[in-house]
Amino acid sequence: MLKLRRALAWSIDFALVAVVAVLLAVLTFHRVTALVTDVPSLATKGGLDLVTSRGDVIGASEHLGLSLWDQVVLDVEEAFGALVVLTFLYQWACLALLGRTLGKGLLGLRVIPRLSRHALRRAAVTTVADVAVYALACVLLIEGQFVLSVLVWAIAVVLFLVNALTVVFPGRRSLADRLAGTSVMGALRRAESGPTGSAPQW
Repeated sequence: MLKLRRALAWSIDFALVAVVAVLLAVLTFHRVTALVTDVPSLATKGGLDLVTSRGDVIGASEHLGLSLWDQVVLDVEEAFGALVVLTFLYQWACLALLGRTLGKGLLGLRVIPRLSRHALRRAAVTTVADVAVYALACVLLIEGQFVLSVLVWAIAVVLFLVNALTVVFPGRRSLADRLAGTSVMGALRRAESGPTGSAPQW
């Protein structure tokens, strides 16, 4: 029962992350669109590149194209970075202030102990397992590092599964719980053990 509630709670929290990801994607799309449709700016930059290239039209065109591509890549990478930071802040703020995320609160769960250092570590591990490594794989792909991107993507999948599947082991604590020294409890049940002991079996 607890495992099902934890899975549903994670689904709610991840849905919030997905909403933020969509909003960042829309924002990035508008940034890129504004960049490539700013004709006066492009004309000025292209003219400057042509003047400084001493008549090398092909070289100036290539430089302008590469400059635009680099800016597009930077915009996309900034969006991935923002997603990682916002995910961490959501996890950390909820755990530090409330002892639960929105998903856990709706499913009647809480994280113990509710201490800043535990919340910080748990938020960091959860963010890395759920979002950060995947974001790194995408950034590497955009940068043209295909093989390394596939490798990092595989690591992301393994890390995600390890974090999730350790809940079925004795103690029913995820990798994030084990590294942070926390446990997930029913909100109406009192903790019967500290973070170093085993969690109650439901």
